[in-house]
This record gives sequence, C-alpha cells and structure tokens, in this order.
Amino acid sequence: MKLSMPLMYAGNPRDAADQVTALEKAGLDTVWIAEVYSFDSPTLMGYLAAKTETIEIGSAILNIYSRTPGLLAMTAAGLDNVSGGRAILGLGASGPQVVEGWHGVPYDKPIGRTREIIDIVRAALRREPLVNDGIIKLPLTKEHGAVTGLGKPLKLLNHPERSAVPIYLAALGGKNVELAAEKADGWLPFIYAPEKASSTWGAALAAGAAKRDSALGPLEVVAGGMCAIGDDVKGLLDFARPMLALYIGGMGARGKNFYNQLVCEYGFEAEAKHIQDLYLDGKKKEAEAALPLELLEMVNLVGPASYVKERIEAFRESGVTNLQIIPASDDPAALVRQMKELVS
Repeated sequence: MKLSMPLMYAGNPRDAADQVTALEKAGLDTVWIAEVYSFDSPTLMGYLAAKTETIEIGSAILNIYSRTPGLLAMTAAGLDNVSGGRAILGLGASGPQVVEGWHGVPYDKPIGRTREIIDIVRAALRREPLVNDGIIKLPLTKEHGAVTGLGKPLKLLNHPERSAVPIYLAALGGKNVELAAEKADGWLPFIYAPEKASSTWGAALAAGAAKRDSALGPLEVVAGGMCAIGDDVKGLLDFARPMLALYIGGMGARGKNFYNQLVCEYGFEAEAKHIQDLYLDGKKKEAEAALPLELLEMVNLVGPASYVKERIEAFRESGVTNLQIIPASDDPAALVRQMKELVS
C-alpha cells in the first residue's frame, strides 16, 4: 500500500509545496494537487517536479470540460517529462456549479465525454494522429462548427517520457465508477467509508472490471482521510467537520449534490438531508455539529496507533492500494514516517 497526501489549495499553495520535499524524504509516495476554482494544478505540479526527485505528482482533479482532450494530453506529456516519468493525470467531471459557473461551458454528457477523453489522451501519448467521431469531433468539420474546415489529424510533436501516463478518475456515481473500473488506471473516490464500499460500489466495480482490458493491470484505488495518532486525539475529528459539512451540505443544489447522495447510500439519509438543510439555510456551524460521529470515524484515521492500524487494514481490505492522509499534526513529516511503518 502506498501513502499519499493532497496538497491543500487554500492560502498560498507555494508555501505548502515547499513542505513536500520533507514529506518525500519521510517516505510519502504520492502528492495530489487539487484544482477547483483556485490556482491551476499543472503550474504547481511543474513547480513540485523541479523540487522533488522520487514522489509521484498527480492532479486531483482536472475537470474534463475546461481543457480540450488535446490540451489534457499535452499537459500530461509535459508534466511527465519535467518530472522524469512521475506524473499522474487525475480527471473528473467536477460539478455544474464549477463547470458552468466558473468556466462557462455546458455540463453535459459527463460519462460519455470522460470515456472519449481517456481514449484520445492515450492515443495522443502514443503519438497517433487524433481522430474522433463522437461527442468530441476531431478534426472539427464545418458540419460541427468549424469556421474554416481546414483542421486535419495531428499527432504530438514531442516524444513523451512515457507512452502511457496513468489516468485516474474521480468518481462516485455507479456509472462513473463502472467506467473507472473499466477504463482507468486508478480510481479516486471521496468521503470513502471502507465498511460501506462493497455495498455502495461493489456492483459497479465488478461490472467495469468484467470489461477491463487486461493490459491495464489491476485498478489502483486512492482513498483515506484525516490522520492523527495518539491516545487523546479523538477531538481532532472536529477539524474534519467544516469540510464534510461543505461537501455534504453545500457542494451542489438540493437534488444535485453527489456527496450528499453518497452519504445517503451509506445509510445516513436523514442526517444528510438535515445537514444540507442547515447548510443551505446559512447555518454552517449547526450543519457541522449535525455530522454523525460514526461517519467521521469511518472516513478518517484518528486515534491510538493500534486503532489507526485497524483502520488501515479496513481500507486495505476494501481494496485501497494508495492510502491518502490529511495530517492533523504539527509535524506532518513525522506522521508520514509513522504511517509508513504502519502501512508496511
């Protein structure tokens, strides 16, 4: 099992990025760079590539709407080159609030679009001329909106560091998870409760795996939560409340919140509705307080070392191959060293 961390995008990401070299020396395997409507992810990924030597550097996530498939392939190839083959292309549909609100493009056909983008990016990295006749038209013809009609199939000019950069998908809904199990190198779920994983996603993962090309190898699964180790650290779970309340309560409208629906599927339907009602009514603190302790404990790793070891095994047994932690510690590097011992 690998160990990874997301780089927090609040505040000044450069300050956080400067800490990654110490985390790399402590044994961290992968760092994930978020992109919501903050600073862009590839810039920070390139910065990290120059400051590190061994750590994998993944986008988590680039949405599938704001960049063309050709640009996603160029970005993956460029980052893989400057990092010496350490890039991971994390993709996801994001949500309509960001895609239509920030980027101003229609949020349509996310699953079909994702499928085509994976194929196009992989073809581009193999330096094949890009041709696609689906949701995405390559080359674009006058029939589909081209102004000149002069487009022709093109292939990547440079020779990539690797002919295949790993593609990971952020997915929660059944059809998206099935697609990840079929087509992606890895899967990035969020608010992941290992005890609920099989009942929530088991059928979708099995359906996707049945169609998976054996050349892809096993699906990597990246999941985890806030991490603190000690005999008197349970109170630190309260620090996870604002983020979970935001996602469950405020990351989307009523009836269009993927994270709220996920928590409902975990069996917290009444609690999820109550949290959303409070959050959307502007009662954020009340929404945070309404989060069930049981849910907080399931999706995080906070407690004595023996308890955290049990949580690690729960994540491992559910299929997680890369444990993602958010250190709740004044010394994240020391926590990474301790967690490396526990996961091994």
